[in-house]
Amino acid sequence: MHRPGPRVPPERLVAERVFNALERFLHVEAVSGVVLLIVTAAALIWANSPAGASYQHFWHAPVTFGFGEYSISQSLHFWVNDGLMTIFFLVVGLEIRREIYEGALSNLRLAALPLAAALGGVAVPAIIYSILNTDPALHRGWAIPTATDIAFAVGVLALLGRAIPPSVRILLLALAIIDDIVAVLIIAFFYSSGLDPSGLPFAISGVLLVLVFQRLGIGNAFAYVMPGALLWIGFLMIGIHPALAGVMLGLMTPVVPLVYRERPLAVVARLLDEFGRRAQSDEGHVDPRSLLEPVKQLRRAQRDVLPPVTRVQAALHPWVAFGIMPLFALANAGVAFGGFDFEIAGTQSVMLGVLLGLVLGKPIGIVLASWLTVRLGWCQLPPDATWRGVLVVGCLGGIGFTMSIFVANLAFESEPLLNAAKLGVLAGSGCAAVIGLIVGKLIVRGERAGTPAADSVR
Repeated sequence: MHRPGPRVPPERLVAERVFNALERFLHVEAVSGVVLLIVTAAALIWANSPAGASYQHFWHAPVTFGFGEYSISQSLHFWVNDGLMTIFFLVVGLEIRREIYEGALSNLRLAALPLAAALGGVAVPAIIYSILNTDPALHRGWAIPTATDIAFAVGVLALLGRAIPPSVRILLLALAIIDDIVAVLIIAFFYSSGLDPSGLPFAISGVLLVLVFQRLGIGNAFAYVMPGALLWIGFLMIGIHPALAGVMLGLMTPVVPLVYRERPLAVVARLLDEFGRRAQSDEGHVDPRSLLEPVKQLRRAQRDVLPPVTRVQAALHPWVAFGIMPLFALANAGVAFGGFDFEIAGTQSVMLGVLLGLVLGKPIGIVLASWLTVRLGWCQLPPDATWRGVLVVGCLGGIGFTMSIFVANLAFESEPLLNAAKLGVLAGSGCAAVIGLIVGKLIVRGERAGTPAADSVR
């Protein structure tokens, strides 16, 4: 005889519906881009309001971590850019690791097109910027317009709807990931200070601990916080940007589930069957203490069903998309227009170089490099993709934002030049997003009207 389940209070049902709706909402790709846009506007309003002076005071307030001699005292701005952004770079490293193992970068033939497009999208903006900024002090910003912001670009593409073929979205994602790889290499080789070997013992200890923990089969992500902290401190002492420690940790994360004596799925099936037998034999009256060990095993097996690279990325994604990246935008996008002076040497050319690099250099480089590799027979366009779609990808590739602002902070110590670069990033990324939307809408409208789409070159 079937027993009716316990009556669920109405308020709990309402809460469940709200939380389920919120969870679905947070997984809509365009939402994180909208949040970034709102926070950027808030930063600009704050920096240009009557309380604008408090913006700089707040982010440059000293914050100390540690105790006694073993402490680090830096500004809040430092802890956001060099501390929390390590988690952002960890997610970047996880994405790269997964794509190399089973994604668009796992096969050279598949990776050829996005690789060529990404390299073209890095080279042409850098050339445009360098032509406009030949002075060595200004030339340090050459890498600012070379980056693509995945969250913003994919979010804007999502606004175009399902009319855009999935292959175009995959091409944009692969291109943005390769862009991130190039950006990481640029930061490591061109924006790292003089190397100090005193930090090597910390960095090596962090790497060895990660390898030992993996060898021991430790799957709890919190166990890797200490090795990650050692690696971060080591990078900071060596002179390598400490946020890159996140990339190294991501690249070291296993891409297959941890294997024990019994496979996680088999453990889950066995324990669920055991729970079912107990529920039937005891008529629902079970001693909770007898369930402690099976529940513990079930929790561990549930954790280990997914590969660590997938599990950690899924766990960190909401925190990065809706916490760390908006906080980074709030701390870095506040450019005070009132105090901006175009008469200061180099400010105009820096801003123009970044803006033109993003708005013109990115689409020209991406489309031209893609066209050349296809014409030379090194690769072909993905199924259902056309050159119109590649053009949309090129336009959206000009949305630099997060990574571009990050590089700008490394390139310039001068406040006027840094503000000029940030202004170029904000204006260029905004123009690229609007142009990408307009071009995408025109293409969608033309294809719905039956305009021939035979412009694909195979």
